[in-house]
Amino acid sequence: MKLQTKYFGEVEYEEGEIVTFPIGLFGFEEEHQFLLLPFEGSAATLLCLQSVATPALAFVVMDPFSLDPSYAPELQPKELSALGVKETQELGFYVLCVVKKPVADSTVNLKCPVAIHPQTRVARQVILEDTKYDMRHPLAQFGRKEASPC
Repeated sequence: MKLQTKYFGEVEYEEGEIVTFPIGLFGFEEEHQFLLLPFEGSAATLLCLQSVATPALAFVVMDPFSLDPSYAPELQPKELSALGVKETQELGFYVLCVVKKPVADSTVNLKCPVAIHPQTRVARQVILEDTKYDMRHPLAQFGRKEASPC
């Protein structure tokens, strides 16, 4: 299948690559299918979460563990059940990045990560109860420099 994307032009994808959000993302509850497309040169730590239904809708997401190896999201039992797992460690995680100029002013949302079941590709954006994570962590806090792609 082919899809016109916000950042990559037209891309080809297989149905098995789709990440499904049964209840959508916060503020975008009607959007249920996305592709995770890595930005070139990012070693798959900086990706685009591209809507399949709405070509102009795409979010920049990052691997939170590449920013902070001690990042430790803990989901509630109801969230784990909805994703079909027993433990948080069975999931993959991405955090949304708000890209600003200069890039060092960009932020990531560690409080509301996207959790993805790697086998079923079912995903859910969650709100962590842990108060040590904020919605606007500056990238500069993680040692990112102006040359960073996010």
